[in-house]
Amino acid sequence: MPALLACPVAAMPQPASSFRVAIIGGGPAGLMAAEVLGQAGVSVDLYDAMPSVGRKFLLAGVGGMNITHAEDYPAFVSRYGERAGELRPLLDAFTPAALREWIHGLGIDTFVGSSGRVFPTDMKAAPLLRAWLKRLRENGVHIHTRQRWLGWDEHGALRIAGPQGESLIDAHATLLALGGGSWARLGSDGAWVPLLAARGIAIEPLQPANCGFEVEGWSAHLRGKFAGAPLKTVSLTLPGSAPRKGEFVLTATGIEGSLVYALSAPIREAINRDGAATVLLDLLPDRTLAQVASALARPRGSQSMAKHLHRQLKLDGVKTALLHELTDAASFQDPQTLATAIKALPIRLVRPRPLDEAISSAGGVPFEALDADLMLQQVPGVFCAGEMLDWEAPTGGYLLTACFASGRVAAEGMLRWLRADRPTAAQA
Repeated sequence: MPALLACPVAAMPQPASSFRVAIIGGGPAGLMAAEVLGQAGVSVDLYDAMPSVGRKFLLAGVGGMNITHAEDYPAFVSRYGERAGELRPLLDAFTPAALREWIHGLGIDTFVGSSGRVFPTDMKAAPLLRAWLKRLRENGVHIHTRQRWLGWDEHGALRIAGPQGESLIDAHATLLALGGGSWARLGSDGAWVPLLAARGIAIEPLQPANCGFEVEGWSAHLRGKFAGAPLKTVSLTLPGSAPRKGEFVLTATGIEGSLVYALSAPIREAINRDGAATVLLDLLPDRTLAQVASALARPRGSQSMAKHLHRQLKLDGVKTALLHELTDAASFQDPQTLATAIKALPIRLVRPRPLDEAISSAGGVPFEALDADLMLQQVPGVFCAGEMLDWEAPTGGYLLTACFASGRVAAEGMLRWLRADRPTAAQA
């Protein structure tokens, strides 16, 4: 993807107020684009299918609004994996530091947590969204809710369905910021995929990202007693990758949680390629195999192995239960074999949890279908931004940052498009 041109909005001539832009989708990408365009004097109409905008944004802030991350910028960019090269120009245009300054401009202070994650001081998304919507209204942005985009008519006008029926909207430029395919009840339902496919856009299939995974089936005992139990201070390794330390949760169908989400992309791709993926769980990452083996080799007398594990290694509860589940009886009684299992317990994962349960989705509009301004090359005047683009990132503020950045870059691209005095879609 070619590098984006440095073209700050403030340095550009104001487009004529007669220009009308339609934004489809009221998440972070769409709202950010609306702000840039509104401040430039463009007439902006934003349409969202839900009763209010920013619903997924608000849900993301329920446990603490992790807005971005404060790690070194090169490391930050690397979190976008295979699409880091395409996202780098977008992030350069609106860096994590710039995002924090933008939040401060809304009257919301931020702080950096111990993990490097950045939060609003009050940890909440709602005050930020309220301040943002107030700014948008002051900039003349018109927000229309309960309005679902249905594609285009035969003349290129936007079809919008609302409570009063269907209407046709003619815009000089359009931004699609419709989200991915997770959390359909909040608006990200992937219904846009066939609409773009009908215009000849080759969409990468939407897949779960930052998601849990299923095993072939836990025993009734493990499900009944330990589903929902956290495994803390452990590490996971997917063969070919470095171990990652953290915690996750045992579920009735498999595993999920932050440590699993961090590996979800390679796990998912291994399942796609091989039909299953085996991760290795280290139940005691702060001890070496030799230390674990030495502890288990100590005499246990008449004690059961379970009591021996607790006495020598402080290993019990869900960790011991998982050892029982994934080793046979003979291996569980053999200290050396058991030590190896404690340090590298194989868990075979056979499928991700359903897309609608995932925190985010992979797949979508490929960058190869877009120009440097995020305009569809096959549909001039139509731009795309946010999670509907084909990229993914771990949790930790990376998802939101790229959504904000892509919305801003797309809006600046739309301003360049308007300056060129292009015809409307219906006139083309």
